[in-house]
Amino acid sequence: MRPLAAGAVLLLIASAALADVRVATKSDGSKVIYNVGGSSGRLGDLRWLAKQRNRASKYDTLIERHSRRYRVDPILVRAVIQVESNFDPNCVSRKGARGLMQLMPGTAKRYGVTRIHDPEENIQGGVHYLADLLEMFFDDLPRALAAYNAGENAVVRYKGIPPYEETSTYVTRTLTVYYGRPWGQSLSFAGNRTPSLRGGVVTQILQPLADTLLPNMRYLGAVGR
Repeated sequence: MRPLAAGAVLLLIASAALADVRVATKSDGSKVIYNVGGSSGRLGDLRWLAKQRNRASKYDTLIERHSRRYRVDPILVRAVIQVESNFDPNCVSRKGARGLMQLMPGTAKRYGVTRIHDPEENIQGGVHYLADLLEMFFDDLPRALAAYNAGENAVVRYKGIPPYEETSTYVTRTLTVYYGRPWGQSLSFAGNRTPSLRGGVVTQILQPLADTLLPNMRYLGAVGR
């Protein structure tokens, strides 16, 4: 193996130990290796991500259609796609998550997705899953997003965001894109102003529910970390 290639492999292995490594395909067909953990949560990165809020893409028609169907804020769906795959339908993670919304094979099967890299099927399954998580966690965005990354059982087990660097980084990055500012740099954010869509609620209403279902946990849905 040539020294340069060997160095790249070692770098990939080192990165994989710290985060979820993913491979994206650029428009020219070349591959780009990146991760969603480790140093990716730096403020400079968050500022760039904040500028990607509600980013237009060729998948907007699909996003809008399935967001209406499952009553999920399309801006939230775009934020998830931005962080998950950077809008690359061929993106694959080292853990096996695939497509625009990075569905694991088991999740894809659960939601009837047979062609996991097909943009429409992937978005349909991902938005349906996101809607179910928002319902499960009473529209608590950080917990729902943590469950999307680490699985709902992990969030229930830890009664909040699991203590995984990858997951906390993922939540920070996704909410940064969603709110259009580095999440955690402000005391509060306005929730979703459209009551018919899931993805943003009033903290005062849901805090008692969160306290009952997840004792000793502070509701984080509309408050910066």
